[in-house]
Amino acid sequence: MATPKQQRLVLAGIAAIALIGAGVLAVVTLDDTATYFQAPSDIVASAPAAGQVFRLGGLVKPGSIHRDVDGLTLYFTVTDTNAETSVSYRGIVPDLFKENQGVIATGSIDPSGRFVATELLARHDENYMPPEVAKAVQRQLEATQPAHPGA
Repeated sequence: MATPKQQRLVLAGIAAIALIGAGVLAVVTLDDTATYFQAPSDIVASAPAAGQVFRLGGLVKPGSIHRDVDGLTLYFTVTDTNAETSVSYRGIVPDLFKENQGVIATGSIDPSGRFVATELLARHDENYMPPEVAKAVQRQLEATQPAHPGA
């Protein structure tokens, strides 16, 4: 028969193994489902592998929204003021989706180089831009502005 000290050690060992197992499972699961945010300039600099799911964010380029004859397929361009990515989306478009507004689309690049979105998220009021989109646009604006003399 085990002493109480041995029983506590066995229980502590089982608890430690369970915690390690849960941690490993969480890391593996999150890595499989994580979608990474990219701006159009990021795609130009380093194109994701075809079929790799990621989130594309930027502004909807004015004059770029076109609907297919089926009424469900939408084509538009996402820009971060420096680069552009063509997008297609088949489904119901959010009511707030419009030109020159922030958008985040989840999907992947097809063999032709077009981003095929499976989900669209649009801003929720006239002052809102998704944080990832705002950072990408700001990064591109800073990269295109000349350095201040004496700075």
